[in-house]
Amino acid sequence: MKDNAPQIVNIGKFQNKLVTADGQTRASVALTNPETLWFNTGTLCNIECVNCYIESSPTNDALVYISADEVRDYLDQIEDRNWPVREIGFTGGEPFMNPDMIEMARAALERGYEVLILTNAMRPMMRQKMREGLTELQRDYAGKLTLRVSLDHYRAGLHDKERGKGSFDKTVEGMKWLRDGGFRMAVAGRTVWGEDDEKSRQGYATLFNHHGFGIDAHDPARTVLFPEMDETVEVPEITTACWGILNKSPASVMCASARMVVKRKGAEKPAVLACTLLPYEPEFEMGHTLAEAEADVHLNHPHCAKFCVLGGASCSG
Repeated sequence: MKDNAPQIVNIGKFQNKLVTADGQTRASVALTNPETLWFNTGTLCNIECVNCYIESSPTNDALVYISADEVRDYLDQIEDRNWPVREIGFTGGEPFMNPDMIEMARAALERGYEVLILTNAMRPMMRQKMREGLTELQRDYAGKLTLRVSLDHYRAGLHDKERGKGSFDKTVEGMKWLRDGGFRMAVAGRTVWGEDDEKSRQGYATLFNHHGFGIDAHDPARTVLFPEMDETVEVPEITTACWGILNKSPASVMCASARMVVKRKGAEKPAVLACTLLPYEPEFEMGHTLAEAEADVHLNHPHCAKFCVLGGASCSG
């Protein structure tokens, strides 16, 4: 999947999962509070974004559709392992491309979990079957379901630069439908535009207020602004000493509280990954079960440093 990816510039770094390039002990993170289990519903998407970290597109099926029965198996494993999970997240690709999306969400909601679905709110979500299913879920589990809509910028021109001409208007149309149905919405944007945090959030606030979307632009959990995941940028490796230097706890890093389940094309069964951001890195595949996924994660990738430890980002709600 990475044949055409830019070459990593961190020469000599991120080669040994136990030690850094200068011989120091690499930092690792224990699964101390597994509160979110993510399911990748498949990499197929109705659009192809310029900088999609997972390379989703209308033709990329490297991660195939996961099924409702496979999701239920992992929900059983959560109970068997006594994980204190509060949230089940669904990401893609575009989750509403998966025909089992409504059934999978209901399976999690029936067991009392909060459900977070990441979507572009475009045509796949707006199909009649999906709208009917979402309406039923909202009726039965109001307050437990959140849809996080990908809105790369509050202005149409910059959003469309990433996602294609006309995509902003289609996404806003979907958000209006969610608004009218009383759904709880959040938004995921990008920080690549050179704006400071306050300017970005004020821009989103103006948009949300104009449409009555009821999203708090100044709440980082409701309006998540993700740093760009550029593997060509030089980043430092994270050593065990960094926790004290940065005054940061390993428990605050995403892999201390989350795992992701994927199903690879041609695989007999799904696999559990340490990180939602590294779907194609073999080192971060932990096995097929949640028991295997309880192992420590060594921070042996540029994303670990830039996105999580230094950027402080998290995919969870």
